Amino acid sequence: MLFFDLDGTLLDSNGIWLDIDIEFLGRHGIAPVPEDYTEYVTHHSPLDAARYTRTRFGLSETAEEIRQTWLQMARAAYAGKLELKPGARALLERCRRRGWDMAVLTSCMPELCRAALERHGIADWFRGVVTTQETGLEKRDPALYRLAAAQGGASCLRIRPATALRRGRRASMWQGCGIPCTPAGRRSCAACAAAGWTAWSSSLRSWRRACFPGHKKAGDGSSNELPSPACSVENG
Repeated sequence: MLFFDLDGTLLDSNGIWLDIDIEFLGRHGIAPVPEDYTEYVTHHSPLDAARYTRTRFGLSETAEEIRQTWLQMARAAYAGKLELKPGARALLERCRRRGWDMAVLTSCMPELCRAALERHGIADWFRGVVTTQETGLEKRDPALYRLAAAQGGASCLRIRPATALRRGRRASMWQGCGIPCTPAGRRSCAACAAAGWTAWSSSLRSWRRACFPGHKKAGDGSSNELPSPACSVENG
């Protein structure tokens, strides 16, 4: 089973929450967004972040109203604005032609994740969607990966941003392939290797080329087994 992360891997959603902060605070005449504010809200739950926002800027809305406004803005982006990462659709199509089972494993809010998949017409390409919110497990918890593996079978490969290296995936004995989501991430090959990742790729396109060498079309007689993440592709 191939498990794909959503944000920054399949979906070009990096920076969407900063965009929301800029727009939301701009409506209240607050600009630019303070760096320490971004640091705080990034590492707290939406409701805690909303409470902090209300108190810090003296807003009249309740914390729940602020949270709901953020959710509406995010829903509009995921359902109608955010595009797939370059190479994502082509990679998924080739995996489908090979008959490889795929699923999404993400910390994205379930309704936002499903809205994005449906918008791009790929929701039914995946055997399932596993979210941290619905399971109550964090990404660093090995139990999340054991739970996902239970529905995915013994052989699991996870594809996610290379800069987000987690103990949980390694502790659960999964293989992993890192896809950098920023230019700086393209220099993360050594870091990925040191962290125990078995594959590193500079983009979805180069991962596709590494896993489908010389593959021109479906039905070429090549193996339908999952790709061995033993490649290291640094230029894509």
